[in-house]
Amino acid sequence: MQRAKSADEFYANTTTWREELAALRKILVASGLKEEIKWGTPCYTLEGVNVVGVGSFKSYFGLWFFQGALLKDASNVLVNAQEGGTKAQRQWRMNALSDIKPAIIARYVKEAAANAQSGRRIA
Repeated sequence: MQRAKSADEFYANTTTWREELAALRKILVASGLKEEIKWGTPCYTLEGVNVVGVGSFKSYFGLWFFQGALLKDASNVLVNAQEGGTKAQRQWRMNALSDIKPAIIARYVKEAAANAQSGRRIA
């Protein structure tokens, strides 16, 4: 897929995980974060700070939290996509629509937004 120029274009033109990504978008838009496009994929920001992004790959789809290492991760769903290379970012990988838990995702997004608002970050 080519890099999208808008979130609407990304979601309209996705060929894999279409229903799942639409469900994630609904949750993220409801969070009140600003929906933008960065690196050709949707990114949700607060006052110009990247909070969470959406990704779609052959074997999974999911969220990435830019400062995910600061999250409590009570549901133990976050992984470091590049051990030894990524200090702050964490991914939440999913493989089916049933993996999407709106209340839990909303809680993680809320905590990530609160961290961004307070300036908490790992350099």
